[in-house]
Amino acid sequence: MILKTLKSYFGYTQFRPQQEEIVKNVLSKNDTLVLMPTGGGKSICYQLPTLLMEGTAIVVSPLISLMKDQVEALQANGIIARSMNSTNTETENATLRYECMQGRVKLLYISPERLQIEMNFLLRDIKISLFAIDEAHCISQWGHDFRPEYTQLKTIRQQFPHVPIIALTATADKITRQDIVNQLAMRNPRIFLSSFDRPNLSLEVKKGYQQKDKIRTICKLIERHRGESGIIYCMSRKGTEKVAQLLADQGYHAAIYHAGLSNLEREQAQDDFIKDRVQIVCATIAFGMGIDKSNVRWVVHYNLPKSIESFYQEIGRAGRDGLPSETILFYSFADIIQLSKFASESNQQEINMEKLNRMQQYAESDICRRRILLNYFGEMMDHDCNNCDVCHNPPQRFDGSIIVQKALSAIVRTNQQISTHTLIDILRGTFSPEVISKNFDKIKTFGAGHDIPGRDWQNYLLQMLNLGYFEIAYNENNHLKMTEAGKKILFGEMKAPLVVIKQEDFTRTKTTSRGRKSQMERPHTISIPTVYENENDQLFEALRVLRKKLADQQAIPAYIVLSDKTLHQLATDRPKTLEALYDINGFSTYKVEKYGKDFIREIKKYS
Repeated sequence: MILKTLKSYFGYTQFRPQQEEIVKNVLSKNDTLVLMPTGGGKSICYQLPTLLMEGTAIVVSPLISLMKDQVEALQANGIIARSMNSTNTETENATLRYECMQGRVKLLYISPERLQIEMNFLLRDIKISLFAIDEAHCISQWGHDFRPEYTQLKTIRQQFPHVPIIALTATADKITRQDIVNQLAMRNPRIFLSSFDRPNLSLEVKKGYQQKDKIRTICKLIERHRGESGIIYCMSRKGTEKVAQLLADQGYHAAIYHAGLSNLEREQAQDDFIKDRVQIVCATIAFGMGIDKSNVRWVVHYNLPKSIESFYQEIGRAGRDGLPSETILFYSFADIIQLSKFASESNQQEINMEKLNRMQQYAESDICRRRILLNYFGEMMDHDCNNCDVCHNPPQRFDGSIIVQKALSAIVRTNQQISTHTLIDILRGTFSPEVISKNFDKIKTFGAGHDIPGRDWQNYLLQMLNLGYFEIAYNENNHLKMTEAGKKILFGEMKAPLVVIKQEDFTRTKTTSRGRKSQMERPHTISIPTVYENENDQLFEALRVLRKKLADQQAIPAYIVLSDKTLHQLATDRPKTLEALYDINGFSTYKVEKYGKDFIREIKKYS
């Protein structure tokens, strides 16, 4: 019965790992905590049992956009779902209440604020099958997106002691998991920890890149994914606008999303992105939690994220359909200084500094990046992933003692009163205003590193920082201070191993119809494997056009009609009858009846 319902409503013929066990636990009315990576299928864990239980499931969700996405996706599968939040009119709420009282609504999505209002009204008058707390890390004081309204959710257990609770999140360490259980007063919950491995995501880190090199890299990425969606995360509001303008100068249109925009502007940017009217969005971390878009093909971090949790959740917005997708992280000195300042000024200074240090260690690592990520979440991997930059291009080391000595000598000769920027000016022999005003051009090491480009000095200094040869005094205008380990290098007592910097080739190359280069054409980037060898590319493009047309007619996102993965399978298998569509993953009974004839008609044109 469970599998039949899964296929009938969601179009899947089998469960992903742990989903079936979770569903059965919920059907047994046990409290449940689910940790599953973004794109791992969390929603099915509460949506499916709801269809097999009597009553209405109350889904607490932190973002209106997330509710909208989920409700549209359910309705596209023929399931009656509604949402109640601040955007509803009183007339809409009156109609919604009537539907709930009639027992017609299977899933009601509600904001935490509205939940408190309705606790003694609507919720008292309807049969509730379960409570689902989405993005449950928000409930924890240790969560990386602490939200005060979530702390009041303990009242659910007090007022509805016999209704099962399922809490779901993509990222939560051990202390956060326990806090979720305590905050929700969950009773002996079963905790399901799914694998955090997302093998379809490539992982790449680029260190010390200047602005022009970042933009060149991003442009190459966009060219590889012509017509496909991507997100660029920036640290600041100003950064999003600057990057969008730099891309516009290169002929690419990008939407902007940050908290400084009006609600209308943010909603428009998100709607344009979700409905494929724009392919690129430059955003702060305010963007994304409400995005269920399954066909995001790449994510770029223009700056270093503040924690591995944030980073993992944000890259998880790529490749939710399981198809190969790229992620790139840029990492610089300026990021470390800015994020350290934020962490030191926060209410949880020690914890936030530790999280930042772990993120920095990830960016600097010379071992398989996926192993580091999985280890952070308590999951061991006994082999390298072969889909990250470290696996593809293992670092080569050399004796960099002379380079390090030049830098440390400059730091000492300026009485350890200079910043990174000034240090590079001194080493490069640049007569900047500060260098001249403080007579740094007179010291012995002025120009000692003129033969090394500024970008490379950034990279080498990052390596030196992480090797512990100097520290940054954040409370002294970010001045650099030599450490005891640095003294040993400076005076020749130890050698300094540095990693060879590999320069990227920014020459443009031709792309395929879907913007992807072959592995031979992409020697310095992570290859995307071919997933459907016998696919008809022209048919796939035709199916994408048809999907967009059907979606526009209903004013819903294209991926809600059918996922990219389903389109690829259609273009590969080329089914000729409605009956054959039932064998295609993603075609539910409802979707076969609603869209089947249109897609069969299109496929027959290419048979």
